[in-house]
Amino acid sequence: MSSTYFDVLIIGAGLSGIGAACHLSQSCPSKTFTVLERRRAIGGTWDLFRYPGVRSDSDMLTFGYQFRPWRSLNVLADGTSIRNYISDTAKAYGIDKKINFGLKVQAANWSSQKKRWTVLTLDEATGEKSQYECAFLITGTGYYNYDAGYLPNFKGADEFKGLCIHPQKWPADLDYTGKKIVVIGSGATAVTLVPAMAEKAAHVTMLQRSPSYVFSMPAYDAVSAALRKILPDPWVYSFARKRNIVLQRIMFKMTKRWPNFMRRFFISRAQKHLGKDFDISHFSPRYKPWDERLCAVPDADLFKVLKSGEASIVTDQIESFTATGLRLMSGQELEADIIVTATGLDIQLLGGIDLKVDEAAPVLSELLTYKGAMVQNIPNMVFMFGYTNAPWTLKADLSASYACRLLNYMEQHNATVAVARDEQGCALDTTVMSSLGSGYIERASERLPRQGSKQPWIVLDDYKVDRDIMLHHSINDGILNIT
Repeated sequence: MSSTYFDVLIIGAGLSGIGAACHLSQSCPSKTFTVLERRRAIGGTWDLFRYPGVRSDSDMLTFGYQFRPWRSLNVLADGTSIRNYISDTAKAYGIDKKINFGLKVQAANWSSQKKRWTVLTLDEATGEKSQYECAFLITGTGYYNYDAGYLPNFKGADEFKGLCIHPQKWPADLDYTGKKIVVIGSGATAVTLVPAMAEKAAHVTMLQRSPSYVFSMPAYDAVSAALRKILPDPWVYSFARKRNIVLQRIMFKMTKRWPNFMRRFFISRAQKHLGKDFDISHFSPRYKPWDERLCAVPDADLFKVLKSGEASIVTDQIESFTATGLRLMSGQELEADIIVTATGLDIQLLGGIDLKVDEAAPVLSELLTYKGAMVQNIPNMVFMFGYTNAPWTLKADLSASYACRLLNYMEQHNATVAVARDEQGCALDTTVMSSLGSGYIERASERLPRQGSKQPWIVLDDYKVDRDIMLHHSINDGILNIT
């Protein structure tokens, strides 16, 4: 099989992959590259998820790219707007002409002899296979399985006579007008679905096994709107981005330093929106804030539909599905025409690619991450893995910038291979996502790379510190072997 060669291959045309391609086109203009995308469109996650109300759960001024600011004053944007933003960014930088659509990357093997990657792809529509080679690989494949979400083994699931849907596989033609709906879950997807579906449904019930912290934030950036009247737009957006990064970090640090105070704060704010007679135990988690991700809702929309009675919330466990709905452990029965299983993602790294180094498959769960952007013992590869306690794109942007710095350094020093080695035995038994105790993360602990006891093997989830490390620390630090 003949191969097509590029200096760099980028896998994935979602938020991370398009961002990496834009960085590469600007910072490494001499490098040839292409983007391999399994889907038939740009957008990644934002092209895949089409459930009602799908939106960001981070403010868009920090979720958007630093090099191409988000220009709308909508704080939490809808999925269509985000998808268009990614696509428009690709077109603005000419990246749309460098994407090969419909190609599933099946395998990638690094050859120490050739000093390059060989990547095998499959056109799922035609069955045609093709081969690419590159000197450097960048993966923007996200961290979950695109083929299927996580679905617990519910007792009696086959007995249900209605429609059961996972949000990751939402039917495009679904009409739920006047239907009784139960949404199973308490995370970001569930708190988005409930108010969105309540507009047309007869009633929506949010069924959660345990509560989450849910807080309301303004849907519209009124401060920036006011500043736009007296200041140039670039100044306004730059200020707003910096402001939001600082505020997010302050909130995170406060929850870690004063967890009990912040717990009371989040619960009291929910109570204020819901009214004093509402049973606030439904929003009183057993864990501390940021032990799991916080759920943001725009303009208290979830609280409003619960207070109005258009939706309700039940905290209980499922005993079994029935023909007409769900039977709970408490004995309560919930009737439903449609059950939505917002039960989470199935974590999968590198898009499920069969990754090998000299034909040997590395065990990722035994390897450390270097600066949160490379993997120990895997040469010439940067993987895009965003923040868990802040907008994903902040870290993805830094990783892309770091990849460009590394590529330029290697070119300047006539180097062909860069690989991180842990010569000091820094490995710990904590994963790159150990800071969170969410179920989907705990389920995947044996699949995730580890982190180490000191820099550059620690995953900090701190934008200010990471920015200094990724953009200003020496490339040749004695740990990254460059030859």
